[in-house]
Amino acid sequence: MVDAARAILRTLRQAGHEAWWVGGCVRDALLGRPVKDVDIATDARPEQIAGLFNGVRLVGASFGVCVVPVGDGRFCEVATFRRDGRYIDLRRPESVSFGTREDDARRRDFTINAIYHDPDSGAYFDPTGGREDLACRLVRTVGDPIARFSEDALRLLRAVRFAARLKFEIETGTWEALVARASTISAISPERIRDELTLMLTGPHPARAVRLLDEAGLLGILLPEIAALKGVEQSPVHHPEGDVYVHTLAVMDALEDASPVAAWAALLHDIGKPATREVRDDGRITFYGHDVLGAEMAAAICRRLRFPGEEADRITAIVGRHMRFMDAHQWNASTMRRFLSAPTIREDLAVHRADCLASHGKLDNWVHVRDRLEGFVAREEPVLPPPLVTGRDLIALGLAPGPAFRRILNEVLDAQMEGRLAGREEALEWVRARFGTGGEMGT
Repeated sequence: MVDAARAILRTLRQAGHEAWWVGGCVRDALLGRPVKDVDIATDARPEQIAGLFNGVRLVGASFGVCVVPVGDGRFCEVATFRRDGRYIDLRRPESVSFGTREDDARRRDFTINAIYHDPDSGAYFDPTGGREDLACRLVRTVGDPIARFSEDALRLLRAVRFAARLKFEIETGTWEALVARASTISAISPERIRDELTLMLTGPHPARAVRLLDEAGLLGILLPEIAALKGVEQSPVHHPEGDVYVHTLAVMDALEDASPVAAWAALLHDIGKPATREVRDDGRITFYGHDVLGAEMAAAICRRLRFPGEEADRITAIVGRHMRFMDAHQWNASTMRRFLSAPTIREDLAVHRADCLASHGKLDNWVHVRDRLEGFVAREEPVLPPPLVTGRDLIALGLAPGPAFRRILNEVLDAQMEGRLAGREEALEWVRARFGTGGEMGT
């Protein structure tokens, strides 16, 4: 990517245009972090960019944004210097006009994202003091912070994300404006909020991101179910780390290379606890049913943030299953194999491991389940074996199709996985003896 981006820059300059690397790629390079994607800013107009490279896509022609392919399905974004008109909806400018490099810098969100760099000469254009803020580890808006947050309220979340993942502080004036404008986040679409939160939760230091959201007044607006975990005391025997909020943040930081689904499931896994908390006569604190209620609440949150259906289902399933690990050593073969067959099993394991590390620290159930899964992988054996009996077999036996078919097939599969049925004929005879034929379903 870096070499391809250099070539694009040189092509633009050889054609007589001004061109610079800008934004996150420059920021990350200066911080010694890996550079994954490169954005280029230029005075070339979209039609001029399209004339210099093959396969250019105009993804935002009115904003002067082009996508230049660089091979292997990757691309480099090349944008024309621009100035933004008045913002009218806390999201986007009502007009855009092409401008100078200075205009382009002034419209950007934070100083650390407004540094321009020429990788060939080593020159920088840094009119807003971004390199100084990098050295001081500060997130600061370009220009007036109230104005920047009033233009696009999503910048409230971006400020938190950069501060969390880079372990920077938010500059005082920027922080004060962020807090003052927190309520305007409601103007942003659920999808944009969800995506920004996901970047926080899957990046470095997710717990710090949640704390900053809380301190800024954003958490109670966006995820009141998480804010409600504060002060919900737990048993010090099982949770010496503290209340449910403290535990949840510790779980987030204990996750390793979390997928978006695992990160959201970890964040939401205990949201059912406040409503299910009971203190027994002997002083014990219980949360019976918090997993079931938590799954219902997680589903509602996913709907509110407009998660795609499959992602929402996976998140909800993990929240609803997270307490099942406690009985893992008592499972028979069929129960274990059915649990392992869940499409979320890797994420289930990741969340459970983090849950344990953030509380009592005991990983015996996690190890037990993980080892069973790895055993099937090592043997190249399917977790669920091919069924000995199918629905067609039941019809051939004279049984009438209906809701009971699933129960019969599940019982046959359980017996198969537990070693009680060794072959097809034995399985068919087992069905005849247990459920009858000719339409009689048995008991």
